Amino acid sequence: MEGKCVHCGKYFEAISKELGLCADCIRDHFGHVKKIINGTHKRCREEHRLPVSPPKDKDGIPCPICINQCRIGKGKYGYCGVRKNEGGKIVDFGGATLNYYFENLPTNCVADVVCAGCTGSGFPDFAYKRGPESGHKSLAVFYGACSFDCLFCQNWHFRDYLTQPHIVTAEELASKVDEKTSCICFFGGDPTPQIFHAIKVARLALERSKGRILRICFETNGAMSESIAREFTEIALLSGGTVKIDLKAYNNNLHYALTGISNKWTLNNFKLIASLGKKRREPPLLVASTLLVPGYIDVREVQDIAKFIAKIDREIPYCLLAFYPQFYMYDLPPTSRKLAEECLRAAKKAGLRRVYLGNKHLLI
Repeated sequence: MEGKCVHCGKYFEAISKELGLCADCIRDHFGHVKKIINGTHKRCREEHRLPVSPPKDKDGIPCPICINQCRIGKGKYGYCGVRKNEGGKIVDFGGATLNYYFENLPTNCVADVVCAGCTGSGFPDFAYKRGPESGHKSLAVFYGACSFDCLFCQNWHFRDYLTQPHIVTAEELASKVDEKTSCICFFGGDPTPQIFHAIKVARLALERSKGRILRICFETNGAMSESIAREFTEIALLSGGTVKIDLKAYNNNLHYALTGISNKWTLNNFKLIASLGKKRREPPLLVASTLLVPGYIDVREVQDIAKFIAKIDREIPYCLLAFYPQFYMYDLPPTSRKLAEECLRAAKKAGLRRVYLGNKHLLI
């Protein structure tokens, strides 16, 4: 709601009390406000008993999975809260901490307008009757960890799976896939901290489902190592699935303020995945999304993201998602219809041909 920026002193219609800064001061005066930003993330991380910043212990073991490049000291955890240095080795839960459930197809997937599993398009040899009456379903896998610290997180309760782990092995999860399971979607939190588990589940399930459709989709912040990005992208590509990358902000200062982490690896991997999927036009391999956080993700930001995508490929679908007050940005209003429509026009003006609004029911 309306508030005053603690740096410039100006009042804004939407400003987070927890952050206390306006988007312009974050973008243009980052050096002056970084301490405030770090203080907000510190409170957030401590409240959930997570490392305040990616550990860089001198004698720690390096964890190469994601952008955080943690060096984890003996007996300590990485930034994600999953990977631990135990006896001089990096271990996790011996499975993954997660929740899973089935949804009838088509689902309310971020990429539902273009996703092959939801539209039934792209693979005529595997055509099937969709809808609840058909019995075809998606296995949704919600991972309880993340490599970011998003203050606006719409699924912030994933942290409960760190304090009260619900461990499921890859073999156990893959065994849940039956003949009516037509796709698996890995999301969270984020799959990245437990990505080897997701990859193993995908490979086991595909091996057991030869001769029929089983699309594998990943929904992620995209901030993992290039080799991992390649591996899961190939799985999505070969199975007819989709990789959904959430581009939270284009301006790196704003991205850091909102997530606690740089967007450098996300943008690089977005380009990589786009190049890997260039030959598969329908259904598209890569889909981008952005949450329209009032006061922070504005028309300027969306336009810059759209220009970035358009420069790579104007046909990449881009979904603008409505925000609902959550977590440390509980005091912001939901996304207005006015902002959503302005952002929609800006993205199209930037050159993108496939832009749409998601979560329309949340718009005010």
